[in-house]
Amino acid sequence: MLVDAEAGVRPSVAGAAARRALLAHPALLLVGIVLASLNMRAALASVAPLAGEISAAFGLSAAASSLVTSVPVLFLGAGAAVAPWLGRRFGAERVLFAALLLLGAGVLARVLPSVYALYGGGVLVGTAIALLNVLMPGLIKRDFPDRAAAMTSVYTGAMIAGATVAAAAAVPLEKALGGWEASLGFWSLLAAVAALAWLPQVLIARGRTAHAVRAVPAGGARPVNVWRSALAWQVTLFMGLQSLWTYVLIAWMPTILVDHGMDRSTAGVVFAFNNLVQVAGAFVVPLLAGRMRSQRPLIVLVTTLVAAGYAGLMVAPVEGAWLWSALLGVGQGGAVGLALTLIVLRSGDAVTASGLSGMSQTVGYLLAAAGPLAAGTLHQATGSWTPPICAVLGVCATALAVGLLAARNRTV
Repeated sequence: MLVDAEAGVRPSVAGAAARRALLAHPALLLVGIVLASLNMRAALASVAPLAGEISAAFGLSAAASSLVTSVPVLFLGAGAAVAPWLGRRFGAERVLFAALLLLGAGVLARVLPSVYALYGGGVLVGTAIALLNVLMPGLIKRDFPDRAAAMTSVYTGAMIAGATVAAAAAVPLEKALGGWEASLGFWSLLAAVAALAWLPQVLIARGRTAHAVRAVPAGGARPVNVWRSALAWQVTLFMGLQSLWTYVLIAWMPTILVDHGMDRSTAGVVFAFNNLVQVAGAFVVPLLAGRMRSQRPLIVLVTTLVAAGYAGLMVAPVEGAWLWSALLGVGQGGAVGLALTLIVLRSGDAVTASGLSGMSQTVGYLLAAAGPLAAGTLHQATGSWTPPICAVLGVCATALAVGLLAARNRTV
């Protein structure tokens, strides 16, 4: 399930020595990975429970409010495009450290008394999270090749845990600290702590990438151009469509529940529960996928769960909120785990996997960025959440179709 952002780069003797020094402190590295992973969704999940207050503070329409989520997601795609190059040029440790500092700055920028700062901070947040998204799996694959599955569970679990805590704490923090600005800004502290934990890795790894050399593909084979592969596009579209339905939920789930009569605190807890349940799908589905020649049954399973959850939000949003949250959570977690697993299973070698990872995350997140904005615009135009949810159900049907093609037992 892991793709090395530094694939195709072979360290020299000096670089290998630096890597051994880094791995001589596995507990320190593990703490850094966990703290960095906690930040990978927290800054996004903390916004949704406060969407109403943010909109009211700046007088935003539903469409403009959706940009608070859409802008960071858009830059998840833009950042993913440059992350592999930055990792090769400066080293994963340095770029991860810089990303955490950038994330903290972006979180603080969003709470300044300016709508431009609100959106500008979103640009920084999205770019920083993109760097973390792309480089963290590669670092785990590089430094823990024999324990990749276990470390992936730690990394994924921490990422979802961060989102869960941020969603659940958003409203209580707002009440305790005196406003939505302090609630959002609080998460800059988590980024600062994670950056501090990464500083030793930067110092230990100095010089490793500076002495790296480009590895020659085995047998002198030319690298595959994934952009010309139909299968690569099928994997990419599934990645993008499952990201789209996830970020629509991140942007609007609490608002949908509140608009149907649920109080804000309860809506925040239901949203946090949705994030928590994603751990089950994210852990189990990739393990099953790796043991199957074709992953088509899993494609059907995760898309059906997500579609059922969205349909429930449309017909009985408050009465069945906990059930819909659970169905959506398992489906969302399973879908993102399956999308990442398909990148590796459909790739013939590590270099192709790296290229497919960059393509799928770049295009996928750019596609996903349209989701929250389109949903908010539809809601504003119709005054109802039924049309946006029907549109997402169409996304589920499309994801099922392309996913069944991507799940075939073949490689790019």
